[in-house]
Amino acid sequence: MVRFPAGMRRAAVAAVAALTLTGLAACGDSSDPAVPGAGGGTTDDLLASAPVAENLPAGSAMAKIKERGELLVGGSLDAPLLSQQNPVSGEVEGLDADFGKLLAKYIIGEPKVKIVNSASETREALISNGTVDVVLQTYSITPERAEKVAFAGPYYSSGLVIATKADETGIKSPADLNGKTVIAGANTPAIPAIEKAAPDAKIVTFGSDPECVQALKQGRGVAYVQDQAVLLATAKQDTSIKIQGEPFTTDPYGIGLKHGDEQFKTFVNDWLREIQKSGLWAKVWKNSIGTVVEGEAPEPPAIGSVPGS
Repeated sequence: MVRFPAGMRRAAVAAVAALTLTGLAACGDSSDPAVPGAGGGTTDDLLASAPVAENLPAGSAMAKIKERGELLVGGSLDAPLLSQQNPVSGEVEGLDADFGKLLAKYIIGEPKVKIVNSASETREALISNGTVDVVLQTYSITPERAEKVAFAGPYYSSGLVIATKADETGIKSPADLNGKTVIAGANTPAIPAIEKAAPDAKIVTFGSDPECVQALKQGRGVAYVQDQAVLLATAKQDTSIKIQGEPFTTDPYGIGLKHGDEQFKTFVNDWLREIQKSGLWAKVWKNSIGTVVEGEAPEPPAIGSVPGS
């Protein structure tokens, strides 16, 4: 079962009620029935067909995780479509959450995950001090971050978009942010992206996605810049929020790992290639992002294809 330690605080935007009920169920020994997704199959189907690694090297990070019996994942409990606790079942659902379950099964033989709630400003510390084995939390790969942590992947590619109040008419592109107060998450790629696209903007930061959304609704900034994957469900649910245009950056998500452990990085990358080839990657996408985005699953990004990966 997924267990949640006390003190969890990182929140994300509130989800569409239907979405909270249709993602993949969380890992483990739950007696809840599996929930069908949008063409991805049921949770039981995905986990039953998920691969399991053989002959883990003695003394490796993977062997230690298997001996412990659970994968420690830095993640979220309330990021819609990505990693959100279902209010009915108590399970955790979404793209990042489900990749965590599949990785746990690959290592342990069972999808046993312990989620350690983390924020954008604490992820590097959680990895470096061994509090978590991996971070799966829309963790954009950047060369700067790669100096502190290692990244497997990328496993998904998103992009920054601009969200405003629905009645805003003066902001259509990043250049329109010049001279205005713009909201961004602390220690996120949105900050340098805003500085580059609108150097005269005033940036105010908050520690979590819901704080940023609330600040936007309170008028503490005229726009909020965040990953499209994070904001999709917000805009679907809350008609007072509008996404202006398409992404103006490309943000590859990586799986954060301890810096210097090339063996573990290679292992996780090999697992990513395996679930991509088998179709499991596409099925996870269909059960999460694919519930609000039309069309077939996109091609996953090539492993090691971006600086820092």
